[in-house]
Amino acid sequence: MSSPHLLTIEELAREMGRDLREVERLAAKGNIPGRRVDGNWVFQANEIREWIEKEFENYSPDQWEALESSQQSEEVDQECPVTSLLQLETMEVPIQARTKRSVLERLVKLAGNTYQVWTPDEVLKAVIERENIQSTAMDEGVAIPHPRNPMPDAIGESIIAFGSSSNGIPFGGTRGLTHLFFLILCRDNTTHLQVLARLGRLFKIPGFLRDLSHAETSEEAYRIIEDAEKTLS
Repeated sequence: MSSPHLLTIEELAREMGRDLREVERLAAKGNIPGRRVDGNWVFQANEIREWIEKEFENYSPDQWEALESSQQSEEVDQECPVTSLLQLETMEVPIQARTKRSVLERLVKLAGNTYQVWTPDEVLKAVIERENIQSTAMDEGVAIPHPRNPMPDAIGESIIAFGSSSNGIPFGGTRGLTHLFFLILCRDNTTHLQVLARLGRLFKIPGFLRDLSHAETSEEAYRIIEDAEKTLS
C-alpha cells in the first residue's frame, strides 16, 4: 500500500487558496484535520478532501472561487470545468430511478455511456461505500455522489453524470427528498476539487437549483448548467 500524500501547511494554504495565517489558526483550533511532526504541521491530502466535502454547505462563494482558482486540472476546460466533463449522453431527465441505490446504479451506467468507465462494478461499489460513510445529499435538494478516493485505474477520463427526479428521492437521513444528482468521477484530487468548487459556486447562484429542478429534458438541463457556468467564467 502506498503511503498517504502529505501536505505542508504552506502547500495546504496554496491548495485551498487561503491565507497561511488563516490556515494556521484553523489547524491550531482543530478545525482542519492535521498533526504536528517535529514541530511542523502536516496534513493528509485525502483527509483534507473529505474535510472540504463536509464543509461544502458552509463555504462562501468567495471561498469556493479561491479553492477553484488554486486547482488547475489538465482534464477540464478552465472556463467551464463542469460542462467540459458533462455530456448529454451522461444526463437523464427524468432519471429512471426511485431509490437511492437505483439512482447510483443509473448514474454509473450513464457515465459508462462514454466508454470511459472500465470497471463499473468497482466504481458503483466505491460510490456506495462513500455514501454509507456520510450522505452527499444537501438541504437544497441536491446530492454529489462520488468515490471516496480518485479511481485512475477504473476510469479513462474524468466524467460527470447528472440526473433529475421531479418527485424527489430519499437520499440522506434528515435531508428530506433529493431532486438533483451530480455523480463526480475524477482521476485525481485536483480535478475532483476543482469540479467540486465550481459546483459549489453554481449552487450559490440565486435560482440555479430551482431552474435546474424544473428542467423537463436533458437538453434543457444542460443549457441551464452551461449558461450558469458562463456567468462564472
